[in-house]
Amino acid sequence: MGKMSVNLCGIELSNPVIPASGTFGFGYEFAELYDINILGTFSFKGTTKDPRFGNPTPRIAETPNGMINAVGLQNPGVEKVIGEELPKLKKCFNKPVMANVSGFSIDEYVYTCEKIDKCEQVGWIEVNISCPNVHGGGMAFGTTAEGAAAVTRAVKAVTTKPVIVKLSPNVTDIVSIAKACEEAGADGISLINTLLGMRIDLRTRKPVIANKMGGFSGPAIFPVAVRMVYQVAHAVNIPVIGMGGVSSAEDVIEMMLAGACAVEVGAANLVEPMACKNIIEDLPRVMEKYGIEKLSDIIGGVR
Repeated sequence: MGKMSVNLCGIELSNPVIPASGTFGFGYEFAELYDINILGTFSFKGTTKDPRFGNPTPRIAETPNGMINAVGLQNPGVEKVIGEELPKLKKCFNKPVMANVSGFSIDEYVYTCEKIDKCEQVGWIEVNISCPNVHGGGMAFGTTAEGAAAVTRAVKAVTTKPVIVKLSPNVTDIVSIAKACEEAGADGISLINTLLGMRIDLRTRKPVIANKMGGFSGPAIFPVAVRMVYQVAHAVNIPVIGMGGVSSAEDVIEMMLAGACAVEVGAANLVEPMACKNIIEDLPRVMEKYGIEKLSDIIGGVR
């Protein structure tokens, strides 16, 4: 393994930097700006069983040190992702890609994951359990240990590739939910998804986005993300991917010290399309500055 390489669920990454789902499309758009093979991998746009137009506009708003979004999982549906998006990606990305899957019932998760699992390009399946359970009163699957475990167990029954469960921070006990996913067979945990946020326009006296509330992300949430990654990484025995407000090589190192074996970069890609490239290219300098020989040596280095 090289100085920056890490292992994620049995697959080696040349470096730990992964653009987060929803901020990098299906990759080929960014390939027009730079060679995306510099990335460890990336998590492509959240995919559901059926096509989704998403929420009404406006659905993105800037906030100090962050942003609020309620895009609503806009995507073409799993059939088109497999038939159209992945073939386009194959022309510009030669590494295994991470598939991000969402659903509004366990049956939807199972259907989509089973389809995605058969794709040769896909190395890992990242299961977003922050979606509202339409058969459970609208409560997100990821807000209870029981709901999180049920999705994990069902998906693992129909897949052969590593399943990484993406957790919501909008809970009181993140550790119990992570442990429930591990016990249900998860191969890894990724966290955190966005915090629930809201802003109001003083002139119109209405919420700034049509959905009223949305996912709050960006540098402002980084300390919360580090705390949760630390808590989960020290409670489970499976790999953890850290994310939430990461915008620099220093942030990557901090996440890894907290216990992350790989790090996703989200909102920063929307502010600076070259963010991940810049972070990867800056990592050797930061490693030298802090006397780090190999990134794999520092994972969970804070006790």
